[in-house]
Amino acid sequence: MNFRVIFESKGLQVVTLLSPYLRRLQLLPPPLSLTIKEEEKVEMAGPSGKKEKVDKAGPSGGGGGKKKKDVKKETGLGLSVKKDENFGEWYSEVCKHEMIEYYDISGCYILRPWSMAIWEIMQTFFDAEIKKMKVKNCYFPLFVSPGVLEKEKDHIEGFAPEVAWVTKSGKSDLEVPIAIRPTSETVMYPYYSKWIRGHRDLPLKLNQWCNVVRWEFSNPTPFIRSREFLWQEGHTAFATKEEADKEVLEILELYRRIYEEYLAVPVVKGMKSENEKFAGGLYTTSVEAFIPNTGRGVQGATSHCLGQNFAKMFEINFENEKGETEMVWQNSWAYSTRTIGVMIMTHGDDKGLILPPKVASVQVVVIPVPYKDANTQGIFDACTATVAALSEAGIRAEEDLRDNYSPGWKYSNWEMKGVPLRIEIGPRDLENDQVRTVRRDNGVKEDIPRGSLVEHVKELLEKIQANMYEVAKQKREACVEEIKTWDEFIVALNKKKLILAPWCDEEEVERDVKARTKGETGAAKTLCSPFEQPELPEGTLCFASGKPAKKWTYWGRSY
Repeated sequence: MNFRVIFESKGLQVVTLLSPYLRRLQLLPPPLSLTIKEEEKVEMAGPSGKKEKVDKAGPSGGGGGKKKKDVKKETGLGLSVKKDENFGEWYSEVCKHEMIEYYDISGCYILRPWSMAIWEIMQTFFDAEIKKMKVKNCYFPLFVSPGVLEKEKDHIEGFAPEVAWVTKSGKSDLEVPIAIRPTSETVMYPYYSKWIRGHRDLPLKLNQWCNVVRWEFSNPTPFIRSREFLWQEGHTAFATKEEADKEVLEILELYRRIYEEYLAVPVVKGMKSENEKFAGGLYTTSVEAFIPNTGRGVQGATSHCLGQNFAKMFEINFENEKGETEMVWQNSWAYSTRTIGVMIMTHGDDKGLILPPKVASVQVVVIPVPYKDANTQGIFDACTATVAALSEAGIRAEEDLRDNYSPGWKYSNWEMKGVPLRIEIGPRDLENDQVRTVRRDNGVKEDIPRGSLVEHVKELLEKIQANMYEVAKQKREACVEEIKTWDEFIVALNKKKLILAPWCDEEEVERDVKARTKGETGAAKTLCSPFEQPELPEGTLCFASGKPAKKWTYWGRSY
């Protein structure tokens, strides 16, 4: 059954899963017209693997959420649930604390400044790196004509269920419905065929920072799976496959750096299976993360070699140096705001967010701790001077001088927001010309002379960043289980492990594994075949088929 979903904004009606053109191609059956109201709850996989209902309103109520037990009074924390007890509701509460706000259209979320700043920091890094590779930024329209979208059959089959269509302007039906981009290959490539004529026009390397719409029906989840999200998408064309292959891996390494160097999240670089590769592409590489609490993998970012398939469909040809006509070789690559969700899931705890220093918009918060009859103004002045010194050194610091909250409340509030380092200044600190530092990642406290504060804070932030990565890596590695047989596979899957298994690399076998493991918590599938392959002893058999194994592959359930 397909659904017709309508929402209106300024005279436009946007309709999902509704295109007479797709139906003519027999990609969709006739529609059932149904207006879907905003969901009151969000579903996502909890620690048990089962889908759990999560109140849309989050911990603060408002918007129809259930009244929650005030655990804060009992524990001193700002969350009503623990990460290990109800992961789905924990994640919803943490996201809602200044990271996102729920919108009145299900599956769409407002990115608040606290999360947008993280995106901007990653954007600054990645944009500078791709410009070193001579990639230029551009912008293409949001809308796609049906004829162009449907030109590449395999590609549109992969995205058809998620394509949203504009069918009306005001009260008038559009003569030809217009699609909203789920990705931009079909938007951009007609113009590549216009701009590329000879070998001197190559390589053509373009990137755009934009939004896309994919009308998800299964469990919209903030950052991880939303109906509209921000991303970058690079689209490049080369004269040779060797050039394209080289760029695929260069971009994938940048994605690894975003996750590991900025977000402190360990990932595996590898190749996607034929079943899991990009629709219409030649092959897909990815960085894969893993969430120990749920036992699920997350496709972190992808770098695709499209081969010459799109070049053939869109007639992107060039004249080589010999005067012969050839088709270009193409790549596309992207990462999105999903990165933020992976970071939250990986590092957050029962107090809330824990932000890696490299992406935290506030790396240090300075809090005055005045006592009765203390020199309050002197303490406030010391806080302001401390922030000024740190800011001058390039450290993102703020003071919290609000006098309507106690220091203890401020501690909990900034811990909930995940600020990497807290500095406390009280009467004794003022007297001893020192400050107290408190790390968010492990709670370690230290008294530091103000004279050496800047150098010490810089060192602490580096230690916090490194420690967060190492802790996350150890947790991830503790979940990896190497298996050889089907029985071992099922046991590991039920234990929510990241499974490394010998595989015959056959599509039918992977489909069979999905079918045999399909259940309430979702089916198992390949995540990626790692580039760094363990030794595969001669005679090793595929765990699922008993045929000779060709490679080691990571398997598991995923978001």
